[in-house]
Amino acid sequence: MIKYHLKCECGVQFESWFSSSEEYDNLEKKKLLSCQCGKSKNISKQIMSPQISLKKQLNSSSSKKEIFLKTMSKKLRDLRNYIEKNSEYVGDNFTSEARSIHYDKKNVRSIYGKATPEQTQELLEEGIKVDTVPWINKVDS
Repeated sequence: MIKYHLKCECGVQFESWFSSSEEYDNLEKKKLLSCQCGKSKNISKQIMSPQISLKKQLNSSSSKKEIFLKTMSKKLRDLRNYIEKNSEYVGDNFTSEARSIHYDKKNVRSIYGKATPEQTQELLEEGIKVDTVPWINKVDS
């Protein structure tokens, strides 16, 4: 994509994007370019400076992505630490423990453990509130 600064013979200046300089040339030859005022098809390119900071933009973009990923990783580690501190780990017995807490109403407590997507869906269908949490490693990667 390329952006050109254009000027109409009526004096109106505007910008427009083209897929390539060849596309602009073809449209100009066929008189398919028109002014925003709608009165003229006599359009010319104006002097413009190229934007060549692509590497800087890529670095900035990847830097923003890295910052986002580090922030998200920290939040997920904090969530894991909170769950481990405030809940009981029941491992592979998660579904049976969750049912026991829900139906028996005895020994009510916060638990966490392992369940397959199918087991999680069954619990939800039974009206048992469960959440799936991405379990990130404690070590900063």
